[in-house]
Amino acid sequence: MNLFSYATLASYEWQHPRLLLLLVLVPLLPLLRGLLARRRRQVMVAFGPGGLRPDWRAGLRFAPTIVLALSQVLLIIAVARPQRPSEHLTQTGRGIDIVLALDVSGSMEIEDLKPTRLEAAKRLASRFVQRRAGDRLGLVAFAGQAYALVPLTTDYDLLLDNLRSLRPGLIDEDGTAIGTALGVAINRLRESPAKSRICVLLSDGESNAGSLDPLLAAQLAHAYGIRLYTIGLGEDGYVPFGRDSTTGKPRYVQTRLDETTMRQLAEAAEGRFFRATDNAALGRVFGEIDKLEKSDIRTQRYRSVQDFYRSYLGWGLALWLLWLALKSTFMNNALED
Repeated sequence: MNLFSYATLASYEWQHPRLLLLLVLVPLLPLLRGLLARRRRQVMVAFGPGGLRPDWRAGLRFAPTIVLALSQVLLIIAVARPQRPSEHLTQTGRGIDIVLALDVSGSMEIEDLKPTRLEAAKRLASRFVQRRAGDRLGLVAFAGQAYALVPLTTDYDLLLDNLRSLRPGLIDEDGTAIGTALGVAINRLRESPAKSRICVLLSDGESNAGSLDPLLAAQLAHAYGIRLYTIGLGEDGYVPFGRDSTTGKPRYVQTRLDETTMRQLAEAAEGRFFRATDNAALGRVFGEIDKLEKSDIRTQRYRSVQDFYRSYLGWGLALWLLWLALKSTFMNNALED
């Protein structure tokens, strides 16, 4: 670190900032000394024929004055007490562990939520993650099988990166294995030391794959003290799904959400079921869950301060001693002193 650069000096906080006003007086002191010298009686010095020859060494008589001025500047900086504070943040209290289980089956490409069901769910889930503070979150993706993509973590950037990477076809086996997805989420949460453990499951269909019955999985979640929120995506009936390759007109497919089962799953694990048929409704669902599951986190800030005056004091005293030494050499103007 360059102690004398502008960037370094500008980065400091000053314990006695008003003392820096004394820096204005530093260049005035030599001027005042010169004015006082002129008021003294003039001493006439006679020189031989031809006078004095110009000599660059005559300019050295200003060196003690410059050294003294630099010493005064550094000593003023030292007594103004330059400091650089740093804050340490600690969070204590009751955190919440949350696993997001998101359906990535082919039906999530349906466009009744804009631009698609999956993209709308990813975007609003990302906002939900960004609103959390101090909680650990995990991510499970499922279609015909289920996989834990992110373990419980407070690295929200990692979670958001994996959330953005979700796409239909990510899992080779298509289908909707809700029971398997809940089983994977339970495995992540069951040994968690958090006082509150949550699974948020988003799906747009009925369970038609996997080896674990969804209702049994919800009962297991309740046994481990895990609360389950289920979110049903999209509308029932005929909804737009891509475009016809020949005519370019929108294609329509029939879709149905097993709302009864989704409600039963939430009730079995002391949670709630939400239906989101458009983007605004899905946004309200995440907002409601965010309000229901608030972390009781207490934030403590510790402020420490590092002093830098010693360096400036040392340089200032060194230049002061140098000035005293220069006064005893040929550089000193004995006629002025």
